[in-house]
Amino acid sequence: MDWLFAPFEVAFVQRALWGGLLVSCVCALAGTWVVVRGMAFLGDAMAHGMLPGVAVAALLGGNVMIGAAISCTAMAAGVSLLSRGKRFAPDTAIGLLFVGMLATGVIIVSRSQSFAVDLTGFLFGDVLAVRAVDLWYLVAALGVALVVAVLGHRAFVALTFDTRKAHTLGLRPKAAHAALVGLVTLAIVASFHVVGTLLVFGLLIAPPAAAVFWSNRVPVVMAVAALIGGLSTVGGLVISWHAGTAAGATIAAVAVGSFFVSALISAVRERVGRVGMVALAAVPLVGCGATEVPVVEEAAPHGFVAGAEEMSEARTRVVVADEAGAVRVIDLLSGEVTTVDAGSPETARVQPPSSASAGAPPSPSSGGLDVPTVGAVGDGRFAYLSSGASIQVVDSGAWTVDHGDHRHYYVAPIREVGVIAAADSGVTAGPGAGSVTPAPEDGSGAGRSGVAGAYSDAAVASLVLDSGASILLDRPALDGGAAQPQRRIEGIALPYAERIVVADSSGRVEVRGRDGATGHVQAVTCPQPEGQAVTRRGVVFGCADGALVVAQREGDVVAEKIPYPAQTTDRASVFTHRPGSTTLTALAGRDGVWSLDIRKKTWTRIAIPDAVAVNTAGEGSPLLVLTRDGVLHGIDPETGTETARTALIAGPVEGDPVISVDPERAYINDSRARTVHEIAYNDNLRVARTFSLDIAPSLMVETGL
Repeated sequence: MDWLFAPFEVAFVQRALWGGLLVSCVCALAGTWVVVRGMAFLGDAMAHGMLPGVAVAALLGGNVMIGAAISCTAMAAGVSLLSRGKRFAPDTAIGLLFVGMLATGVIIVSRSQSFAVDLTGFLFGDVLAVRAVDLWYLVAALGVALVVAVLGHRAFVALTFDTRKAHTLGLRPKAAHAALVGLVTLAIVASFHVVGTLLVFGLLIAPPAAAVFWSNRVPVVMAVAALIGGLSTVGGLVISWHAGTAAGATIAAVAVGSFFVSALISAVRERVGRVGMVALAAVPLVGCGATEVPVVEEAAPHGFVAGAEEMSEARTRVVVADEAGAVRVIDLLSGEVTTVDAGSPETARVQPPSSASAGAPPSPSSGGLDVPTVGAVGDGRFAYLSSGASIQVVDSGAWTVDHGDHRHYYVAPIREVGVIAAADSGVTAGPGAGSVTPAPEDGSGAGRSGVAGAYSDAAVASLVLDSGASILLDRPALDGGAAQPQRRIEGIALPYAERIVVADSSGRVEVRGRDGATGHVQAVTCPQPEGQAVTRRGVVFGCADGALVVAQREGDVVAEKIPYPAQTTDRASVFTHRPGSTTLTALAGRDGVWSLDIRKKTWTRIAIPDAVAVNTAGEGSPLLVLTRDGVLHGIDPETGTETARTALIAGPVEGDPVISVDPERAYINDSRARTVHEIAYNDNLRVARTFSLDIAPSLMVETGL
C-alpha cells in the first residue's frame, strides 16, 4: 500500500489533501441546492465570472480570493437585478453576464504580460500551492456555510419546491434566495485555489449529482456528496502524484467520473432490482455447496403508484364539458385533446348512502349521464360533472402528490370512473329555478346545481353539494377506478390534517375523526356557511360575517374569524384560488370582487362593474377579472388599479366562464367560440395559446396540480 500513502508523506500534498477535503464539504453544502434547484447554469456562470476579479487582484498585488469574492458578488447582484424584469427569462440574464464577465477577464489577462506564467494556475487551480493560512480561510468558510445551511434549511426546502409555500410559511423567499446565492458564491470562491475558475463547477456539481443517485433526502445527499468529494480529492492527488498530471484537473476529473459511476450503478440497480444487486454482490461469496437461495421480495420504491408513470414535473390537464354531457380532456403539455366516453357500459352508477344508511353497498346500474351537465368541480385529479340528479366522475389521469418537502407528479390513462346518482342525496336544482352559482373554490369550474366543491386527501374525497350536505368517497377506491360513497354528512365537510372539519347550517363548526365520530366543537361559529376552500394554512368557510379559518397549530386544531371590514350584503359565497395559495378571491355582487389574504388576515374589496369571474395566483400576482363584455383585466390587489387588460371573448359573455390559475398560466373557457385560452398573466395578459374544440366548453376543471 506504499503507492497509496507515499504521496501524503510530503507536506505540500498534506496541505492539498486538507484543502480538498474542506472544499469538498463546502461544495457539498452549496452544490446540493444547486443540483436540487436546477441552478447549474448560474453556478457555472459565477465560476467563470470569477476571472475578472482574480485577474485584477493579481495585477494589483492583492489577495486573489478577495478579488474572486468581489467578482462573484457582482455577478450575483447583476443576475438578481436583471432577473427582476418580465421581458426575458432569468437564464438570459445569466448568459449575458456570464459571457461579459468571462470576456472581461480574458481581456485583462491578454493585456498584461505578467499573466503569461500564472494563467494556467488561474484557470485550472494549483491545489499543491495551498498554504497553511489558506486552510484557515477554508475552515472559516466551512463554518459560515454550515451556519447558513442549517439556519436556512427550512426556507431553502420551501423555496426549492414551491416559492409561494415559502411566502405562505413566512420564510421570506427573496432573502432565502439571496442567502442561497451567497452560499454558492462562498463555495465557488473557496474552491478557487483547488481547481481554478474553469473546473470549480465540476467539484461543485459532480459530487452532489452523484449523491442524488443514492438518496433523496437533502441532509443525506449533502453527507454523501462530501464523502464523494473527499474520495475524489484523495484519488485525484494519488493519480496526479504517480501519473504526473495537473492535480486540480485530476481531482475534478475523478469527481465527474464518480457521477458516471453512480449513474451506471443506479441504472443497473433499476434494471435488475435491489434483489439482483444483492445477488450479484453475493456471487463471489457463494460456495459450490450452496443449494438454495432465499427469495426476498423487493419493497416498492418511494412514491410508487401502480398503473401510473412518474414524471419529472407537473403534467397539467384541463377537463371540459358541454351542457349535453360531452367531455374532452386537454393535455396542456402536448395540446392533445382526448374524448371521454360518458356512456361506456362498464361504468357503474352508484347510489350514495343517506345519513341513515352509511356504509350501505353500492347498487350498480347503467353508466353515463342521461341529463345535461350543469356544473363541474375538481379535486386535483378527478373532475366531478354534475347534472343535479347524478354526478359523473372523470379521471383526468394527471395529479400531484405533495409530501411537504417534495412532490411527485404522475400521469395515467384518462377514463370515466363512475356515475353517482345524487338525486336522493339532497342535490336539488339549485337555490332557485334557473339560478346560477359562480365558479367553485379552486377556480376549476362553475356549478349551477349538484356539486359545489370537491376536496381530497389520501383517504377520503368530499363532494360538497349545493344543498349544504357532503358526500364522502373512499379515495383509495377512487384511485383504483371505483366510486364508492362512504357516508353523507349534513354540512360542509372538508378533509384536513387527517380529520374532517364540518360546518353545518346552524353555524356550528366541528372537527371530527375520519370515521365520522363526534369530535371537538369550535368556540367560534360560522353563521350561514356558504363557500369553502382548502389552503396550506387551513380550511376556510365563508360565513355571513366574514371567513372562518380552521388550522392545525402545534397539534391542536383552532378556529379564527376574519371579519369583513364593514357590514356588507355582497358576501363572498364561492371562493376561487390557485391550489396551495393563501390568497382567495370571490365575486362581490355585480360591481366588485373580494380578495382575502389569509396570511395577513385581511379582506380587500375592489370595485369593478359586471365582473363574471375572478381568480389569482396568489401573493405578488395580479387579480384576474373577466367582465361581462369579455375583457380580461389585471388588477393590482394592493392598490386596486388596473395594470393590464385584453379583449379576450366576444361579448357579452355567455354562461359561467371559469378562470383557472396555475403557477405559470391561467385558462379561460369561451363557450361561444368553442375555445380555451391560455393566458400568460405575468406578461401583460398575453394570450399564449388557444385550444380549439369540437364542443362548447361550458364547464372547465384544471387538474394535475
